[in-house]
Amino acid sequence: MATEVKLPRLGQGMEAGTIVKWLKSEGDKVEKGEPLFEIDTDKVTQEVEADFSGTLLKIALESGEAPVGETIAWIGDEGEQVAAEAPGGDSAGEADRTEGSDAGEQADGGAPQSAEKPAQAPAREPDREEGREAAAQAAESQPAAERPVRDSGPRERARGNREVPPAELERSKNGGRIKASPLARRIARERGIDLSRLSGTGPDGRIVAEDVERAKAAPAAAPAAAPPGEVESVPLTNIRKTIARRLTEAWQAPVFQLTVSADMERADRLVARSRELNPDVRVTVTDVLAKISAQALMRHRDVNVQFSEDALLKHPSAHIGIAVAAPQGLVVPVVRGVERLSLPETANARGEAVGRARDGKLQRDDLEGGTFTISNLGMHGVEQFVAVLNPPQAAILAVGATEDRVVARDGEIVVRPTMTMTLTVDHRAVDGAAAADFLRTLKTFLEDPALAL
Repeated sequence: MATEVKLPRLGQGMEAGTIVKWLKSEGDKVEKGEPLFEIDTDKVTQEVEADFSGTLLKIALESGEAPVGETIAWIGDEGEQVAAEAPGGDSAGEADRTEGSDAGEQADGGAPQSAEKPAQAPAREPDREEGREAAAQAAESQPAAERPVRDSGPRERARGNREVPPAELERSKNGGRIKASPLARRIARERGIDLSRLSGTGPDGRIVAEDVERAKAAPAAAPAAAPPGEVESVPLTNIRKTIARRLTEAWQAPVFQLTVSADMERADRLVARSRELNPDVRVTVTDVLAKISAQALMRHRDVNVQFSEDALLKHPSAHIGIAVAAPQGLVVPVVRGVERLSLPETANARGEAVGRARDGKLQRDDLEGGTFTISNLGMHGVEQFVAVLNPPQAAILAVGATEDRVVARDGEIVVRPTMTMTLTVDHRAVDGAAAADFLRTLKTFLEDPALAL
C-alpha cells in the first residue's frame, strides 16, 4: 500500500515550508536516506531525505508552500495506483499552480496556508469543460476593453473578487495556471519578479529559469511596464522575514557597547606565515579572531552564555558564529568547539561553512547552537561599526578594517597597522566589568597571538 510523504518539521517553531524542487520524478526508484526534494524554511534551503524505499508514485505539490504534516507525495510499489488529489484541488502530478490560488500565493509570498482553502473538487465532467470553452470563446469575441472577467472559485477569494485585466486573462486560459518550472518560480520569488508578465520559451510556453534571468537583466523592461518613479515591490522571502523578526527581537534587548583598537602587526605576520607554511589552507584574519575569541571565552565563561527568561545558559565550549552575506540574506553559520581546533583546522571549518552559506547548502544544524558571533566588515573598508546582537547569544564582535595609523609607542610617534573592534553585549546576561575584562583579553591575544595559540 502506498505511503504518504508528509512535509517534515525540521526544527522547533517550524510551521510551514516551501518546496523548491523535487530531486526525483514520478516513477523513479527511491532508496531510504536518498535526497528526495529541496525545501525552503525560515532559515535555510536544504535537501530532505526519503524515510522509506519504493517508487515515487505521485507528487502532490511540485512547488510552493505547505504546512508541516501535509501530504506532498506518495511512495509505494511500482505500478500501484494513487487516487488522491493534490492540495488545492489540482491533480497530484500537476506542476503548474494557480497563481491566485492558496498554494500559488504561498509559493510567491511565503505566507502560511489559508484555513479557508476550498474542499477538494471531483474530476471535471466533459460537458462542464465544453461549456467553459464556449464561454471563453464568446468572451474573446468581444472587444478587449468590454470584456472584464471576474475570478471564480479559489482565485476569486484570493484576489478579493477583483476584475482581471485582459493582459492577465491571456495568461489564465488554462484553468488560471501559470506554466513555470519550480526553479523559475524560486528565482522569481527571490528577485521579486512577477511571472504573469513573462512569456515562456519552454515547451507549451512554459516559463523556465532563463526567461526569469532574461527578464531581470533586461534594462528597458521595468521602465516600459511601469510609470517613471513607480516604487518596486519585492516580496519578502522566508529568510528575510526571519531576519526581520530576529533583528526586532534583538533591538528590544538592553545592550551596551565597548570599543578597543588593537595593533595588528603580529596577527598579520601570523596570517602571512600560516599561508606560507600551509598554502592549501587560506588562513584569514577572521580565523585568527575566531580562534583567539574562543580562547578568551574559555577564560571568561561568563561571556560565553545564552540568555533565557529563567536562566543563563553557560556553555563549556566556544561555538563561534561567522556572519556571512549570502545571496538569500544574512546568515550566521557556526563553527563548533573552536577552542579545540588548530588555526588551520579553524580556517578549514570556517571556509566550508561560508562556502555552504554562499551556495545555499546550509543545514539547520549549521545555524544552531552558537555562543558568540563575529561580524567582520573590514574587507569592505569599514573602519568601525556596531553589530546588532544575535539572540539568544549575549555578545557579538564587530570588526573593522586594518589600516595604518599614527600612534605613540614608548614616547615616539610611529605608524602601526591598527584594527578597531566593538563588542555589543546583552546587559541582562553580562555585566560591564566582565565584558571589559573579556575585551581586554581579546586585545592582548590579538596583539600577541602566541599567548592564545
